Amino acid sequence: MMSERIFNLLFLCTGNSARSILAESIVNHLGAGRFKGYSAGSHPKDRVHPYALDQLASLGFPAAGMHSKSWDVFADFVFTVCDDAAGEACPAWPGQPMTAHWGIPDPAAVAGSEIDKRAAFRAAFAALESRIRLFMSLPFASLDRMALQQRLDAIGTRTPGSAAA
Repeated sequence: MMSERIFNLLFLCTGNSARSILAESIVNHLGAGRFKGYSAGSHPKDRVHPYALDQLASLGFPAAGMHSKSWDVFADFVFTVCDDAAGEACPAWPGQPMTAHWGIPDPAAVAGSEIDKRAAFRAAFAALESRIRLFMSLPFASLDRMALQQRLDAIGTRTPGSAAA
């Protein structure tokens, strides 16, 4: 049965240093053995943004071993989380995974005080967590591929305070 299998989710962002890292950790924390998160980038940075690691650690989400990596990881679902990655040509994914764009403003690009920067990371985390929770609650066994794609796309347009997709 489809609902008993483990789903691999790959989150893509150009640098793989903030949003995609947050999403990977959220999935691995909330996945309850049903979901496994990965993250990667088309042009991965040398390191994960320290505020991303701090945000995860402050909430007790896994951060150990997080690192920026290229996007040659296989997954069942592939989500781009930044506008740069959405516009790039993605590689051919083995198994033709489902894909969706769940754009989130880049917290690493926020200028200003440390408070402003950390608030941007909290906001990115909250938006990703909300979308991932919605995704994990989908009735996979009862959705055909087209209906599932529609749900994935709807989740990507959802803001943290809006109604469920």
